[in-house]
Amino acid sequence: MNATLLSRSLAIALACLSTSAFAAKPIGYGAGTTGGGDKTPIKVATLAAAQAAIDSYSGSGGLVLLYTGVFDYAQITDVCAQWKKPAQKLVIKDKSDITVKGANGSSANFGVHIVSDAKNIIVQNMTIGLLPGGEDSDAIGVEGDSSGKPNKIWIDHNTIFSSLTHCPGAGDASWDGAIDHKRGAYDITISYNYIHDHQKVTLNGHSDDDDTNASMRATYHHNRYENVESRLPLQRLGRTHLYNNYYNNVITSGINVRMGGLSLIESNYFENVKNPVTSRDSDAIGYWELRDNFVGSGITWDDPGSSGVNATDWKTTKAYGPTGYTYKLTPAAKVKAKVIANAGAGQKRLN
Repeated sequence: MNATLLSRSLAIALACLSTSAFAAKPIGYGAGTTGGGDKTPIKVATLAAAQAAIDSYSGSGGLVLLYTGVFDYAQITDVCAQWKKPAQKLVIKDKSDITVKGANGSSANFGVHIVSDAKNIIVQNMTIGLLPGGEDSDAIGVEGDSSGKPNKIWIDHNTIFSSLTHCPGAGDASWDGAIDHKRGAYDITISYNYIHDHQKVTLNGHSDDDDTNASMRATYHHNRYENVESRLPLQRLGRTHLYNNYYNNVITSGINVRMGGLSLIESNYFENVKNPVTSRDSDAIGYWELRDNFVGSGITWDDPGSSGVNATDWKTTKAYGPTGYTYKLTPAAKVKAKVIANAGAGQKRLN
């Protein structure tokens, strides 16, 4: 092997090594998602370069982007200036078999938007923070439309944050969702993400009158939520399985199941959470099956309104039935330590 080929081989090996801890397969409704598979990673350091690579990709067969850019969040001296700026998004539309993976130590000030007939997509090891764009900008958004519904999506080992500051003039949209999926997107696994200092964490279903929500299925496991306000997730219709997640310092409400949605909430760890499991703010309630959750100190409740209900008795309101997949539970009392040690960008993957 000549020196040029050797150098190229070493560079590829190092690129793969920097994220090799994430070779495990997704568990849950997103099982079978392979993204770009073992295609040679294309290194990109900017949003423009990443978008150009996706735009020039045929749309199937495999594409792996290794994002190496670094954004200095310290340069944002006024967080309340961010919502007034144009949103910045990496758009994956009507294309499939794609992995977007952050190199260890990378960081971004743009979101990833997976839309329409996009299938088999992985977003992994990205650090995304303090996004511009307000309500027009999710950190990671998955959204169907009349042309198709994204499916087979794996969102894994990312770190997402913004600010708990409510900016004058922004209403409730100083920042939008950390990880949102809506308008019929389905078969999604959200695992080992660390979301902190964020207001509206996860929207699962666009609006109360959108019946495409009924087909949505999502698994959330081993995620870390700290210093957040609400939507863990906000679920309308559909089915969710939430297991082995860690919830701490939740200001307004946690898991909010609405409009006939059903959630299996299993072996999670809650502490310092207001309204950890609730149904509120819609005309129709949702339902849950609760299994073996750890309920620590600092749990509080407030009135869910005349059309709402809280899980103050920690009892099941509707059986979930079989999930249709196999998974291994961490005992609830051990979830906090495991999740803190392993969730977020740059951390080791453990099933």
